[in-house]
Amino acid sequence: MTDCLFCRMVAGEIPADVVHETDRVLAFRDINPQAPTHVLVIPKQHHATAGALAAADPALLGEVVSGAHTVATQEGLVNDGGSEPGYRLVTNTGPQAGQSVHHVHFHVLGGRRMEWPPG
Repeated sequence: MTDCLFCRMVAGEIPADVVHETDRVLAFRDINPQAPTHVLVIPKQHHATAGALAAADPALLGEVVSGAHTVATQEGLVNDGGSEPGYRLVTNTGPQAGQSVHHVHFHVLGGRRMEWPPG
């Protein structure tokens, strides 16, 4: 999709600060980070939402989640059984949930305490 921001990043038309890449997954730093570590993990193939990806290619959804865990490990966020560190994995589906780019993406957030509900 030529009008999709993330598809254009995958194609190399728009630069990205890539931290992890496989043949089917791309992970890059968010340009507006909400935490000390804020990385977006996407499938290279266009799917609008997590549900659409799960329906079309469940194995690719698994690869995206695995890629997110790899990023968290690289960034020093993987919990080794203790109370720290840890990370949050978030995806938004639809405009009411805050999805602004309609190419499924997971946010890997960490490096600070994450409270719920946010506020």
